Amino acid sequence: MTASSPAETAPLATVVLAAGKGTRMKSDLHKVLHPIAGRPMVEHLMASAAELAPARQVVVAGHGREQLEKALGDRATIAVQDPQLGTGHAVQQAEGALQGFDGDVLILYGDVPFVSAATMRAMIDRLHGADSPAVVVLAFEPADALQYGRVIAEDGVVKKMVEHKDATEAERACTLCNSGLMAVRSVELFGLLARVGNANAQGEYYLTDIVNIANADGRTCAVVVTPDADEVAGINSRGELAEAERRWQERRRIRAMAEGATLVAPETVWFAWDTVLGRDVTVEQNVVFGPGVSVADGAVIHAFCHLEGARVESGVSIGPFARLRPGAVLEEKSRVGNFVEVKNAVLHKGAKANHLTYLGDADVGEGANIGAGTITCNYDGYFKHKTVIGPRAFIGSNSALIAPVKIGADAIVAAGSAVSRDVADGELRLVRAEQLIKPGWADAFHDAMKRKKAEKK
Repeated sequence: MTASSPAETAPLATVVLAAGKGTRMKSDLHKVLHPIAGRPMVEHLMASAAELAPARQVVVAGHGREQLEKALGDRATIAVQDPQLGTGHAVQQAEGALQGFDGDVLILYGDVPFVSAATMRAMIDRLHGADSPAVVVLAFEPADALQYGRVIAEDGVVKKMVEHKDATEAERACTLCNSGLMAVRSVELFGLLARVGNANAQGEYYLTDIVNIANADGRTCAVVVTPDADEVAGINSRGELAEAERRWQERRRIRAMAEGATLVAPETVWFAWDTVLGRDVTVEQNVVFGPGVSVADGAVIHAFCHLEGARVESGVSIGPFARLRPGAVLEEKSRVGNFVEVKNAVLHKGAKANHLTYLGDADVGEGANIGAGTITCNYDGYFKHKTVIGPRAFIGSNSALIAPVKIGADAIVAAGSAVSRDVADGELRLVRAEQLIKPGWADAFHDAMKRKKAEKK
């Protein structure tokens, strides 16, 4: 688009259809709120649409609308379709929310989450083409046309739209299929919808009929064809949800490697929608990234780790078998090893916890060493408390740091200690019961038990 393009200057509204009951999902969760890569599918769609800076966003809901209202908040106006009489009828429900709006309208589907911003822009650009089409339809050519509605077109101009159930054999032979997505000017949209009837096999008001009505008026209707059929794949079942997740993960892995990360076994690495990996990051087998993770250049994530809501800085080593929970921050060249869990805690530069440790609600100073089996006892049953460990402190194995507590710089906590009071800088803290020594006691015990066992035979 040029700076003076009408498509660039005209305001935009999006209408997302999400009124279906989603019965094939067999779920109490609204269909469009089912996550892909840790993000509800409707959020994927709205994020792409947001790149076009829409002035208004309307979501047409029916069953489960309360869930949509809670999830979307004030980011979209919820229009209600009840009863549900087809896609044309669904779009009509957005008329009130678009009252007084003069611009372009993109009609999208909440269960078709991966339409790119580039495709949306192409539709809007075509709407402002020299022939000024009344409607722009997004079409695709799948490997198998199945039950999709058909777009009968010549040279990019739509001659007819027909649902599969109403199509002739000749029309079904056409491989150009309707995605359902459309772009229409607001000044024309609702006038066209008002003329849609329901004399069809389903007895519904089809959105596609606005194309046939505009054609009958002598108007031009245009088609934009996406080269990627996966972009417009709908999700209606758990199986289709899993397939969408698989496709998304495959593409994300390819992107990660193209951007300079090493994935030792790419098919076993699972990303979230917002995972950020730097250059020369190495990710070994069976690593899962939940939402909110960033990993800086040169870090190594060893096998079987799970990260969520964490920031990993350059040169850090994690795992194997480590878990980083929300609020975990590992600064440059720090390390957590096998079976270490970190939650809402910072490990400063060079700090390390190599084995079997829980660090929750903690601040671990630069160069500190946390011995195997150490835990920060951060919860008293009612409130969370913080543990602060100073620079270069050494925490011996199997220690319990009972928060709130501070361990000073260069301090040493002896192995097996349960520390409930602050430890000063450079201090040794040893908290153990006195060891009793009874020579020969174990031998006498074993002899007695062996005699007793023999008497029972």
